Amino acid sequence: MTQTTTNQAAPARAEWTGQIGFILSAIGSAVGLGNIWRFPGVAYENGGGAFLIPYLVALLTAGIPILFLDYAIGHRFRGSAPLALRRIAGKFGEGIGWFQVMICVFIAIYYTAVLAWAGSYFVFSFDLKWGKDAAGFFTGDYLQMPTDGSLFSLAFVPSVLIPLVLMWVVTLVVLGAGVVKGVQRLNVIAIPLLVVGFLILVVRALFLPGAAEGLNALFTPDFAALANPSVWVAAYSQIFFSLSVAFGIMLTYSSYRRRRSNLTTPGLVVAFGNSSFEILAGVGVFATLGFFAHQQGVAVGELQNLSGPMLAFVTFPAIAVEMPGGQLFGALFFGALTLAGLTSLISIMEVILAGVMDKFGLSRKRAVYGLGGVLAVVSVVLFGTSTGLIALDTIDNFANNIGIVGSAVAMTITVLWIRRSGRELSGHLSSLSTFKVGPAWRFFVSLLGPVVLGYMLLVTVLGPDGLIAKPYGGYAPEYVAVFGWGVVAAMLLGAVLLTASPWRYDPDRFTPWPDVPGQRSTLRLNPARTGTAEAAAVADASASGATEGGAR
Repeated sequence: MTQTTTNQAAPARAEWTGQIGFILSAIGSAVGLGNIWRFPGVAYENGGGAFLIPYLVALLTAGIPILFLDYAIGHRFRGSAPLALRRIAGKFGEGIGWFQVMICVFIAIYYTAVLAWAGSYFVFSFDLKWGKDAAGFFTGDYLQMPTDGSLFSLAFVPSVLIPLVLMWVVTLVVLGAGVVKGVQRLNVIAIPLLVVGFLILVVRALFLPGAAEGLNALFTPDFAALANPSVWVAAYSQIFFSLSVAFGIMLTYSSYRRRRSNLTTPGLVVAFGNSSFEILAGVGVFATLGFFAHQQGVAVGELQNLSGPMLAFVTFPAIAVEMPGGQLFGALFFGALTLAGLTSLISIMEVILAGVMDKFGLSRKRAVYGLGGVLAVVSVVLFGTSTGLIALDTIDNFANNIGIVGSAVAMTITVLWIRRSGRELSGHLSSLSTFKVGPAWRFFVSLLGPVVLGYMLLVTVLGPDGLIAKPYGGYAPEYVAVFGWGVVAAMLLGAVLLTASPWRYDPDRFTPWPDVPGQRSTLRLNPARTGTAEAAAVADASASGATEGGAR
């Protein structure tokens, strides 16, 4: 698409109606599939109850600081990831923003597939359709995975294809309705339902025979594990991926907040709300696994498939068959999985849509049904087939462990080391929020965060069991080259091409607000060029003495 940048300001930005809508939407993004099927297994394998120590340290030293960084950039520079990062760090910053958008593109096309599986299993729960052989049903009857070792096939599976199309329709309809009428409204309804439904599931699990043994297996501390660096890396990894930081989501969501908005207190609510749900999920999952072990006459540690898709779609269905009222238990579990996945998928797609709307001046409906329709077709072709699980596993690993971690390292180094914007961003957070952030926050976000995440990235790629030393998952090297390294290359290429494309509206017609200590004059955009809509917003925010949600 060829276009010329106009000398006009961008249209007024959509805004959440208030603090509650923002908090529920942010929690909806953070609470996803990983909270339910990843955290319990990670905690169990890394010291049990003792894992909560590095988990809490990681939350306080990396999770919350980088969450605040996303909030500060998105809110101060009022844009999608590419636009906001351009305004703070020039064209290189814009490139990082487009890299984050490309991460979301690849996550969206496979995340919808898992959502479709969860929705299917919600329906299957009412008659426990998987029967006594949950593993055989999932890989055979449902996914129809090839038995000849094939890694790629275009043989479509109707039982997967139809719910996959339906999930894309629901997702695009919600996004097409807008930030408030679509995204916010969904989260205001879905998050309370998710919490209530999962609480019922947990309470039921706690009264199952063997539940105590399951909880003992999860929470019995192994303090010797704390001496293992891999346990600390696992804690930082869990916090980092769980909070949806550093790949554009929280940055985009914060750009929809009103100019006078408390940022830090809602950030703490989102962070601790997300972690609380993870611990709740751990209780529910391991109480249920304790029951399963009790039924099998084995120890919890002897069970297999304790995390990931196999926990959700093999172990839990097998458990539901064994328990009284298994239909209700299965429906609650897969209903929660569907709601958690849907709210997270909406946030992932919003990053993509916000980026292209800002860059190319597209209307929301054109972006949603045009670009979203293209992504839906790609998703259906790749994941509506019999080899969808293999592609999902590979793309997920590379998008998360290289894409997101690499994005975080690049963003923090560019914004805080090269541009030295730490004081400006901490000043922005402090000037609008109920408590100030200062040197401690800048230390964690500019030094500890990049060092820890950089170490994670190096170990993942170059370690003895890294992606270079061994083809991921034992798959053929040529397959990993296409669906693993090829995905990373596509992200980088997409970021370069999109950065080189012209803007529909002048991205520099903007004035950061408010003026704060540490603001660098070389980064300030020309107030004389500020467009009418933006100037009115700045003037209104400056003159108003009222604050939203307790901001001062």
